[in-house]
Amino acid sequence: MMNEKPVILVVEDDAAVRQGVVDALTFSGYEVISAADGREGMERALRASYQLLLLDLVLPHFSGFEVLEALRKERPGQPVIILSARGEEADRVKGLTMGADDYVVKPFSVRELLARVDAVLRRSSEREVGESLFEFAGGQVDFSRREVCLEDGSRKDLSERESDLLKYLISNQGRAVAREELLRQVWRIDPKNIETRTIDMHVAHLREKLGENGQDVVMTVRGKGYMVSN
Repeated sequence: MMNEKPVILVVEDDAAVRQGVVDALTFSGYEVISAADGREGMERALRASYQLLLLDLVLPHFSGFEVLEALRKERPGQPVIILSARGEEADRVKGLTMGADDYVVKPFSVRELLARVDAVLRRSSEREVGESLFEFAGGQVDFSRREVCLEDGSRKDLSERESDLLKYLISNQGRAVAREELLRQVWRIDPKNIETRTIDMHVAHLREKLGENGQDVVMTVRGKGYMVSN
């Protein structure tokens, strides 16, 4: 079962602003992790398990833009809200162009921040679910029922984890997804120092349920991970 309490990463170098945001989010029921500069922010943004990043643009060591650029290469689709100082409209536009989901202008009210956080998390959740049906050569997957329906009429149930795994691969269609990313984003665990075959076992079970074309639906990309082809 996934962690039902969303985890939010806050990267902000102003200690007072950072603490205020952390306190507000924690009080509202979110689990919060934070970073005080661009270097720590870059490390956590790329390695930690979280559902939303609140990112200041002006940071020591690495700027918010550099963090965003690295994030888009390694974790495309990761929801991000930019925390922007008033008067930096060009920077906000650049951030949105680079893939940020929204921005909040400082100084902001707690109510506005929480409304933006809720809206982005809701949109990203809807995006993850996507279409309820996934068609492939030889059958289709009905995610609303967590069921594989093959052309020969046979049906097989998917476990929640198998369903979440396939949905994540589909949402990143055409891109090889590393085992470490799957552990972070689907299993919600830190892959650091973990030696596990759980991803490979789940992929094997998933392919078996997808029938004789399972190997072609969920492909192995040697040295990189797994992918669902376009």
